[in-house]
Amino acid sequence: MARKKIGLIGAGNIGGELANLAVTRQLGDVVLFDIPAKENFAKGKALDLEQASALTGADARVIGTSRWEDVAGADVLIVTAGIPRKPGQSRDDLVATNLPIIRDVADNAKKHCPDAFVIVISNPLDAMVYEFKRRTGAPREKVVGMAGVLDSARFALFLARATGASVKDVRAMVLGGHGDDMVPVLNYCTINGVPVRQLLGKDELAKIVDRTRKGGGEIVGLMGTSAYYAPAVSAIAMAEAYLGDQKRLLPAAAYLQGEYGYDDLYMGVPVVIGAGGVEKIVTVELDDEERAMLKKSADSVQKVVDIVKAAG
Repeated sequence: MARKKIGLIGAGNIGGELANLAVTRQLGDVVLFDIPAKENFAKGKALDLEQASALTGADARVIGTSRWEDVAGADVLIVTAGIPRKPGQSRDDLVATNLPIIRDVADNAKKHCPDAFVIVISNPLDAMVYEFKRRTGAPREKVVGMAGVLDSARFALFLARATGASVKDVRAMVLGGHGDDMVPVLNYCTINGVPVRQLLGKDELAKIVDRTRKGGGEIVGLMGTSAYYAPAVSAIAMAEAYLGDQKRLLPAAAYLQGEYGYDDLYMGVPVVIGAGGVEKIVTVELDDEERAMLKKSADSVQKVVDIVKAAG
């Protein structure tokens, strides 16, 4: 069987780490794509990774390019293209800059790799993945946004540190939009099956929830740019679930058609990812407080989507 083909749109910090993970885990051959002005940068990263594979023993080809023809036929497409956040910016501040970029990516993806499973990372995430699907007309099973896996990972880490538990035993779930109104769902967060509410007090949990919501901004404030290790691992987990037909239950930005009471909107919900892409959207029971938080998050996402729609 021929190796799978992984197209990475954007050769920046996240793109480079995605390529590294895809190669070391031998998910397939990797195409690291960027704009013509950054083609040599992409080629250099690709060559560096191929040389590293001689030491790790990973049998995979990596090429850097600015030609969409080289991405043609990709099985998985992970989109990081766009300008990352800077200190003081919200994700929503990036709409005007990143909207024309995501539209160009969507047009080329539709032409060159219409059958790919697409994972969008570009911010503002929920609006960018919405526009990608709208622009391509792809089925909702094949276009998903990476946010919930990352947000849940941050939440899980903070819970592990607060309880002294191993991160391997923490199961956390964060729903809603990828922003300050995201919804960590405490009723579905456990330490090896033990509800976190039995292990941590209300005030401590509230502090952890707040830090989770501001987790991306915390890193931007420290580094001056967006996170890249954790976002890359999050997207690779989703790609592996698709390529390996793992049927993993993961929180991700999925296109809603009535689920949770929302329609024509991308928002973080639990989904099952397998060979069919987003094979199922799982509806979990929420209490009144959680439903109210989810509505607030959905309203925030809708405002940004409306800006995107108004842009034509």
